[in-house]
Amino acid sequence: MTVQTHALEALNLSGTQQHWNVSPPITIELALARGEGALSAGGNFVAITSPFTGRSPDDKWTVKEPGSEGKVWWGKANRPIDPEHYQALLQDVKAYLDTKDLIVRDLYACADPAHRLRVRLVSESAWHTLFANNLFIRPTREELATFEPNFTILHAPEFNPDPDRHGIRRPASGPTAAVVLDYASNTILIAGTRYAGEIKKSIFTALNYLLPNAGVFPMHCSANIGPAGDTALFFGLSGTGKTTLSADPTRRLIGDDEHGWSDDGVFNFEGGCYAKVIRLSAEAEPEIYATLSRFGTVLENVVMDPETRELDLASDAITENTRAAYPIDFIANHEPTGRGGHPENVVFLTADAFGVLPPIGRLTPEQAMYHFLSGYTAKLAGTERGVTTPQATFSACFGAVFLAHHPSVYAELLRERINRHQSTVWLVNTGWSGGPAGIGQRMKIAHTRAMVRALLNGSLRDVPTEPDPVFGVHVPVSCPGVPPDVLKPRNTWANQDAYDRQARDLAQRLSANFQQFAGTVDPKVVSAGPATS
Repeated sequence: MTVQTHALEALNLSGTQQHWNVSPPITIELALARGEGALSAGGNFVAITSPFTGRSPDDKWTVKEPGSEGKVWWGKANRPIDPEHYQALLQDVKAYLDTKDLIVRDLYACADPAHRLRVRLVSESAWHTLFANNLFIRPTREELATFEPNFTILHAPEFNPDPDRHGIRRPASGPTAAVVLDYASNTILIAGTRYAGEIKKSIFTALNYLLPNAGVFPMHCSANIGPAGDTALFFGLSGTGKTTLSADPTRRLIGDDEHGWSDDGVFNFEGGCYAKVIRLSAEAEPEIYATLSRFGTVLENVVMDPETRELDLASDAITENTRAAYPIDFIANHEPTGRGGHPENVVFLTADAFGVLPPIGRLTPEQAMYHFLSGYTAKLAGTERGVTTPQATFSACFGAVFLAHHPSVYAELLRERINRHQSTVWLVNTGWSGGPAGIGQRMKIAHTRAMVRALLNGSLRDVPTEPDPVFGVHVPVSCPGVPPDVLKPRNTWANQDAYDRQARDLAQRLSANFQQFAGTVDPKVVSAGPATS
């Protein structure tokens, strides 16, 4: 579909040629003609994003301007860039894009029309606009005819900013990049990185800024809905299992990564999924695996045989962070509206690299606040540049790098909603058992699925629980499909004295990290943390 080319005049941008909202097949033809990637034997478009094969949070910036300065949580998550440097970068990116053929894609974020964001992506790269078309909500032809954006992304992955001229970071080695959000003009600049995840996560950050002002709780979580209409949320950082566990053949998928919780219920921010596919198997994850046989799925950094074009899903030769991006309707049992009711169950997913957290525990409201603000997990290999082995990390609200306001803003929204709607909150460890990473084993996906299935279908509702002696979470004494010893992590260690030392160490880490929030929460929340001695 075409739109008048003068629609970019407001940006003082024209390019050498413009392609507006073209279909996925035409977009793929453009990408192939430009040498941006290749087709797999199954019909997927395969792109390589090296050297950026994950997000680059150190290259993310927010313009420090009067309208948002007093609202933004300045620091590591939101590094300030002054308006003068931003304007220089903006003008240089526009001048660069003006020399390129441009692909323009108009899309929505937020399935709830009351909170919908209208996004225009202007890129030099065809396949990135296909990625965005897969990941965001696609307007109808009638809606495109009158589409007016209220947020614009200028995307120049082959343009490397100048640290001196543009006031951005100079890396120790490799090319420069910058992802810049300007809330004064509702503009996002992405330059120097081909990693497509920056497109979706920059809009997520913008929604984290905008929605709390409208009384909506933005969440880094997946969501699904059961046969009885019961909604469940799965919080967690990349790699902890949000996508895998929410793609359940017995439940309809609302979305796999980003949602809002309003007075009317839960709604997806996106219209697609962005799944890790390293070592993906048809047996363990059949719904996601099936998308690899669908034309239009975009694969990032997946190794492919140069002759047969068969995929090698086991290979991490490029990165551990291999990804598939596909429209949500590629999952057969998705929820077409992208919306659900108020959740009955809220699950916090963590991949415990130390192997000491119980695989499942029910949380009190105070423990829920504690673990939400702590956001403990293991940062998995490949999700960020330079991370090659699991590392213990704390990420407030299970997504600190995407928060625009102070974490206490989102924690208060969580507290209010779980109390009002009587949601049950669980902590589920998808990490290691029997020892730390490198010694123990990753939790069996069959056991994790059994625990999640039991908490969702009510099988654990009347099962007695015992408080974990260190972490205090209420662990069911039994769970269908799970050996009893698995529920007690100390029993899975060959050396239980070593377990005790490791558990105390993690408890102390949790306590030390939480001190930054102690003055912003009720004392009962502080005391809901683990025993440190």
